[in-house]
Amino acid sequence: MNALFPSDIIPYADYERQREGFRARIIALKQRRRISVGPLVTLVFENRETLLFQIQEMVRVEQIFDQAKVQEELDVYNALLPATGELSATLLIEITDDARMKEWLDAFMGLDHGQKVAITVGGERLYAEFEGGHSHETKISAVHFVRFQVPPATKDLLADLRVPVTLSVHHGVYQADAPVPGSMREEWLRDLEG
Repeated sequence: MNALFPSDIIPYADYERQREGFRARIIALKQRRRISVGPLVTLVFENRETLLFQIQEMVRVEQIFDQAKVQEELDVYNALLPATGELSATLLIEITDDARMKEWLDAFMGLDHGQKVAITVGGERLYAEFEGGHSHETKISAVHFVRFQVPPATKDLLADLRVPVTLSVHHGVYQADAPVPGSMREEWLRDLEG
């Protein structure tokens, strides 16, 4: 997928004028690219448009006008773009019960090590590769960035809607599976084209 460049960033005043339409379009896109796996884990599959929106919002909220700082944001988000043959997602552990937050986050310790999050296409399992730095021995972040390497043969299976596809999180007490809808599979196929 092509990297984002400073020329892709809409200038602040122009973005303010077109923000509502831009935002509505991205919200609709993210709905097609968002999947809940059980009650506490959601994955949002990222692409160039979703990441551009996040950068635009960062520039807007933090009022970043210095081009060097804009480039820093671009560098961070470009690292999240999926390469050809892979899918990239933001994994969110969504705990809304403040009283149980620590308990649940403790239960998710180690989620980012080993084969715990997977896309299953027919009989093929593609395990998530977690970006490092979002946990240590005593603490885990509620936000992670993951990648799935998709071999060409598996990509062909994704295109066949007769082949079942599920997303799963199997870690300790949290065991959840979700069927992947055709609309998301279409998004994935576009991403895999690069």
